[in-house]
This record gives sequence, structure tokens and C-alpha cells, in this order.
Amino acid sequence: MIDIVNLSLQFGGKYLYRDVNFKINSGDKISLVGSNGTGKSSLLKMLNGMIEPEKGDIFKRKNIAIGYLPQENVTHKGRTLLDEALAGVPDLKELQEKETEITILLNDPDVDDEEKLGLVEQLGEIHHRLEEIDSYSAEARVEKVLLGLGFMASDFEKLTDHFSGGWQMRIALAKMLIAENDLMMMDEPTNHLDIDSLEWLTGFLKTYKGALLLVSHDRRFVNAVTNKTLEIFNTDFTVFNGNFDHYLKAKAERDERLEHEYDQQQRKMKDIQQFVDRFRYKSSKAKQVQSRVKMLEKFDKIDLPDFEKSISFRFPEPPKSGEIVYEVKNLVMKFGDNLVLDKIDLRIERGDKIAFVGPNGAGKSTLSKIIASVLKPTHGDKVPGYNTSIAYFSQEQSEVLDPELDVLETIAMEATDMSLPQIRALAGSFLFSADDVFKKVGVLSGGEKSRVALALLLLKKANLLIMDEPTNHLDYASKKILQQALIKFKGSLVIVSHDVDFLHPIVNKIAEIRRGSFRLFPGTIDYYLMKRGEEMMERDNPTGSPATVKSEDSSNINRKDQKRIEAELRNQKYAATKQINAEIAKLEKRIESLEEKVATLESELALEEVYKDAQLTKKKTAEYNSSKAELDSVLSKWEKLAEKLENILKQF
Repeated sequence: MIDIVNLSLQFGGKYLYRDVNFKINSGDKISLVGSNGTGKSSLLKMLNGMIEPEKGDIFKRKNIAIGYLPQENVTHKGRTLLDEALAGVPDLKELQEKETEITILLNDPDVDDEEKLGLVEQLGEIHHRLEEIDSYSAEARVEKVLLGLGFMASDFEKLTDHFSGGWQMRIALAKMLIAENDLMMMDEPTNHLDIDSLEWLTGFLKTYKGALLLVSHDRRFVNAVTNKTLEIFNTDFTVFNGNFDHYLKAKAERDERLEHEYDQQQRKMKDIQQFVDRFRYKSSKAKQVQSRVKMLEKFDKIDLPDFEKSISFRFPEPPKSGEIVYEVKNLVMKFGDNLVLDKIDLRIERGDKIAFVGPNGAGKSTLSKIIASVLKPTHGDKVPGYNTSIAYFSQEQSEVLDPELDVLETIAMEATDMSLPQIRALAGSFLFSADDVFKKVGVLSGGEKSRVALALLLLKKANLLIMDEPTNHLDYASKKILQQALIKFKGSLVIVSHDVDFLHPIVNKIAEIRRGSFRLFPGTIDYYLMKRGEEMMERDNPTGSPATVKSEDSSNINRKDQKRIEAELRNQKYAATKQINAEIAKLEKRIESLEEKVATLESELALEEVYKDAQLTKKKTAEYNSSKAELDSVLSKWEKLAEKLENILKQF
């Protein structure tokens, strides 16, 4: 389909790639990887004809249809959402307009019969073309894509002017998916999606018959939809068969082999050079010396790549919080007549790491802002726990940075106990290296400012971190640094994110926020997705639904079998979990009682009449320590049983 020959591109006097060759074939689903600044987005733009290479050729198959989705800055105006999305169907609007125009002429008495014969022939060709693009089901297909990407049916007749930037990107994505191009090129398509629309897009791309060239830092998504990896590294292209996990394994093996070969060659060259240096001026060894000099000249020297350095970072030790870090009770949030959150109850306990998930616009960011005291709720209580200190990150936080300071100065103002090399290492871990650290904040892009704000968050001594989409502008390496730091973080965390691979090793609870509902799931993001998948299957394929049967007789058999199987599974699940559920319920009652007791004792110990009475303080402290120790023990038992229950449920 596309053949890249001897392609070179420079930016700012530096080669991004040099004399590279590459082919894109039908059916290729390619992940394009490389550090930020290596030219991934530039390659997509070149293939789309938006920029010209410095050197080389790009050969495209005749009549190839290519779709391109940039990272941001796409807007649509003047049409309804449905009409704008329908514009993605190739030639549909033009054909329909032509059909209408010819139909009017055919009904015009002033048009003579001979001309009408020609018009009838044209109309037949148009109808044939409309059948080819399946125009009669176009609207249904478009609606399906829009719903899959998170729009509601009530949005279809809204003007696109009213949609925000993230939703504008979804409109552009919908149009490209609808167009059914030979090649789709996507630059970070998941940045503006929620977890539901991301799951839908993953399923769509798995069955997409065309070729795909994708830039994304969402590892789970990339693994699911690609079968090749194109790496840009040290100005060269390298192709790896398989998805991203296969690439990482093959890359590690290649790098290890290359280092070994390099070391061997360096040792051999050193030995030869030492011989030359030792006997250079001995006439009796002149022949051997000359021979070895020629050997050195003939070596095909191995150039060792500049391997990316592994950087790690830890949050500062957080101050000790109370057992209950934060609590919201009966919380309601309205914007005008729009009810966003309705009677929310949430308790954040010490050590909790909770992911807020759900469709965009359901209130995830709103709830995180309320907890961070950026917004005030309409009704309800929000109660910080004992000694709770909060650090908050969102994309908007970057706008409060001082535009006159450079990146290094901005970080240094917070990093008062760090050395300059440590500050530069922190900046480098968020993609500010070399002279980039001297850029003024005022000239940085939105994504760059977000990375500075994220680096500053890592320096705050807080025991409750609240983060809203922190990974949107990070590459794989930077995400890994942040992920490891959050795993090791000893405080509590609330995070809004749709990046399943990033969340997996971090969070221990999932808060699902949907319009009109709030549910808390204990366990990992994978467990939540499994439960969500089960619910979707039950909703979409109820027992005996027409979609699962072929005839009345087979329907009855299928329904009977299905009911029998489901009853057996329910009985097995009940038998397997009856005792453990009873034990968990008993422990949860005890935990609730102990938490109330500990909280009461904490309050009493802070009373003046208690802490001024030595005997009473001693008594209350002993009660507190005893209750706290029992609470920790019961919580440990609960966690083990909950994990055991999760493992049992996985079998069903």
C-alpha cells in the first residue's frame, strides 16, 4: 500500500530519521513507538501529505484512501452532530445532492425527453454507487459509532459548535472510523476517551479490515489492536513482528546482544591497539604492527545506541494521617439545572488508592475537585480526616505556573532539599532534557506545562494525592516512572484515569461514576472490568433473546439449557462463597465498630480535659492502642479473605 524509500527528516538541524525504508501492507496494524521528539507525529503528517521530507520518496497505491487523526486542535461548526458524522461516509452527501438534483430535473416539464434519458442513466449510476457505499444503512452505522464513542442519542441533533475540545476529537475519530479507509493513522486517539468508549474502540479496531498506523502510550490498547511495532530510535527505523509486549521482549534481547557484541569488539580492538602501541618502534615487529593497523582499519565498528536511562523517583514520606483520610456524605452537585452528582457517600481510608472511572461528563473530575476543595458542593458534607494534607493535579493546574520562570527554576522553587543534578533528573523524567530545562514556562505547550505541574506534585509532602488524567501527555518511560512512584507512595490516592495498564498495579478500589449512580468496587481495575463485562453481557443478551436463537424449537431448547446452566453456576458460586461471605460480613461489622471507636478515642485524646489529666490520658491512650491494633489485625484478615473471594469468583 505504501512504500517509504530512503526517507530523511531534520528538525532544528538535528536528524529525526536518516535514509530509512519501510513498507505498510494491507492488514498491517502497526504501533509507532519512540521517545517524545523522535518524529512519530511528523511521520504521520508526511504520510498524510501535510509536510515534505527533506529527502526520499513515499510511494502510495493508486486511489488509496487514508484517514488521519491528529492529537488535538480539531473543531467542527455549523452542522448537527449526526450530519457532521455522516460527512465521514465517502461521497454520501455529494451523491444524495446529485440524486435530488436529477430527480427535480426529471420532474421538470421543460426538460426534453432526450435529456431525460441521459438523466435516467446518470441516476442509475448514482443509485449503484449509493448501494456500493451502503447508503441506506449509513445513518444506523453512524449512530452506532457515535454511541460507541460515548455520545447520547439526545446529542445527535445538537450543533457541533456546542461540544468541548475532547468531544470535538471524538467527532473527528467517529468520522474517520465511519469512512472505512484503506489506512487509518491515529495520533494518541485515547487521550480524550473514557474507559467505556476505549473498550468500544478496542473492539472496533480488532475487527477493522484496513491497515492501521497508531501512536499511543496506552499499552493495553496497543497490545490489543496491533500486530507490528515500528521503532524510531537513533534516527533509524526497526520493525518488530507482534504487539507491544513482543516488541519489549525482542528489544531487550536485541539490546543485550548488541551490548555483548560491542563489549567483545571493544576488548579485541583494545588488545590490538595495545600490541601496536607496544611494538610500534621495534623494527623486528614492523610487519606484525602494520598487519594489526590494517586489522583495526577494517573493523566494521559497532555503534552502540544511546540506551534510554532508567530513572526512578519516590514521593516524599507523607505525614501520618488518621485511619479515615477523607469522607463525603450525601453529597450533591448541580451546575444550574444540571444534576451531576446525587447523594454520593464515599469514605477514603488510609492506604486506599481509588480510581474514578465512568463516562466523560458523569462527574469524575467534579468529585475530585470537590475533595480537593477546588469546587464547593451544592449540598452534603465533605470531611477531611485527622492530619489529612492534600496535593491536587489536573490539566488546569498548569495554567497557574509563573510564565517568567524557566522549567528548572520552577521545579527548584519546590525542590528546596534537592541538588541540581537531582532536579535535572526529575525534569528529565518528565521529558525536559538538555536545554529544554531553560525554556520559559510561558512558551511551553499545554502538554509541557502539564508535565511541569506533574513534576511539582511529586515534590509535595501530602498524604492524599488527587490526580485528574495525569498520563495524557506522558510517553511510556515517563508513565512508568510515575506508575512506580505511585505504587511505592505510602499515602492515599484518588485518580481519574482511563489507562487500564497504568492503573492495574496501583489501585485497590474502583469508584464507578455514572449519571445517577455511584458504586464502589473493591479490587483491581481488571476485576472491575470483568464485572462490568458480565453486566453488559446480561444487559445485551438476556436469556432467550432473539439474537441468540434461530427458530422457535431451538429457542426453547436454548432457553432451557441456558437457565439450567445459569442455575448450576449460581448454586456452585453460592456453595463456594457462602462461608467466606459470612466471615467477610462479620469482619466488616467489627471493622465498622472499631473504626468508630478509634475515631472517638482520637477525638477524646485531643480534648483539653483529657490531655491535661495524665491518668486519663494514659487510660485513653491504652484503649486507643489496643483498639487500633485490633483494627489493623481485623483489616488484615478482611483483605486476605477479600482476595480469596476474588480468586474464587474468577472461576465463575
